Amino acid sequence: MAKAINTLLDDDGANLETLKVLAENSFDAVLMTDATAKGAITYANSAFKKLTGYTQAEVVGKTPRILQGPATDKAVIDRLRTALATGKRFEGKAINYKKDKTPFIMHWRVLPVRRGGKIVAWMAIQRETSGL
Repeated sequence: MAKAINTLLDDDGANLETLKVLAENSFDAVLMTDATAKGAITYANSAFKKLTGYTQAEVVGKTPRILQGPATDKAVIDRLRTALATGKRFEGKAINYKKDKTPFIMHWRVLPVRRGGKIVAWMAIQRETSGL
């Protein structure tokens, strides 16, 4: 299976189209941020809008902190910051907030996107769960 994916992704055009199809048709929310200290959102898929109520146009240029609020666990956010600072993947759950301020428990993974060994972006895969 991995060999077939690698063969397909060897073609730059197919690579981009494959990623678009995966991201736009995922059941999970997909959010991409740049690799700067600000961590500005550069992409959000349609499942992100379904999960949070925010459209891509509303979040691009902002940070994922727009989802945080009074009940967001600061210890989880500190673990996330440490993972980002050290270039490591992160997985966690925390209370976040939808656009209408409704709290929900978000389980998410954040992964570095590397090009030539350098982190060029961060990809987050997110879903609502029922428990911390």
